[in-house]
Amino acid sequence: MKKILSAILLLSFLISCGQKKVSTQTATNIDTVRIKNDLLKITKTQNSRNYKNIETLNSIASYIKVELAKVCDTTTYQEYKVENETYKNVLGSIGTEYKERLIIGAHYDVYGDQEGADDNASGVAGLLELARLLAKEKLDYRIDFVAYTLEEPPFFRTEKMGSYVHANYLKENNITVKGMICLEMIGYYKDEPNTQTYPIKEMSTIYGNRANFITVVQNEKSGNFGAEIENLMKKQKLIPTVSFKGSSLVTGVDFSDHLNYWNLNYPAVMITNTSFYRNKNYHTNKDSLETLNINKMSAVIQQLYFTIKEL
Repeated sequence: MKKILSAILLLSFLISCGQKKVSTQTATNIDTVRIKNDLLKITKTQNSRNYKNIETLNSIASYIKVELAKVCDTTTYQEYKVENETYKNVLGSIGTEYKERLIIGAHYDVYGDQEGADDNASGVAGLLELARLLAKEKLDYRIDFVAYTLEEPPFFRTEKMGSYVHANYLKENNITVKGMICLEMIGYYKDEPNTQTYPIKEMSTIYGNRANFITVVQNEKSGNFGAEIENLMKKQKLIPTVSFKGSSLVTGVDFSDHLNYWNLNYPAVMITNTSFYRNKNYHTNKDSLETLNINKMSAVIQQLYFTIKEL
């Protein structure tokens, strides 16, 4: 009954899917070799980057900071204590002369003992590549690139999440936020039929049953910011793009770091391949680098780059 209710709520909030024919435009300035290297550095560690392995988490945080420092105006750690251990968000900023900020975020920790290639090395690799591309642009607002720690259980939906710590910092310091873009699982795609699932089967008649699209997830707090991200993403046509809009009663709508920005009344969206509705490797040791589609992931990054340039 809950799944049916969720589906009905979701359908009542649906925005047109926009799965139009993909143009011949290609991700010409995306460096797929560099993206693969980022993914290798993040996933191929001796120990999994979960909350128990502090040394591994710190090594990944250090790698992210070094890469952001190559292109950002400033970089820093946002450190905080959980159960007598120190955990770190990693922040890199461009356009620091401006007050209004766009937040682009992705979590770098994993659930359990696994590589976490799609969840969420793909998001972090996207974050790093967007920083490299956008650092070359002249924008009229600041961008903070934030790699979060402790998104995964047992800290999910608690104030120990790295994204809660960051969002709360913005609120406490009255910082003007243009919006937040959460990158959550952007690397897994399949073109074969029956590779995409939904809360109820009937949704496949609207969105199709092929796992070949990227999604802009919104709720009522996404506002004009969410609508603009959606429209600009669909405009690029580098990869089929759909939009889901609904409340947290819809399973999965708030399953990432954007939820903490929503909770503090910031406009935010999640960019995702729909997670466990598609990728059956979710939260298992099968979520490996070899399962990712780097070309389609690159198209998502390119599409986001064009979108952010036009905001």
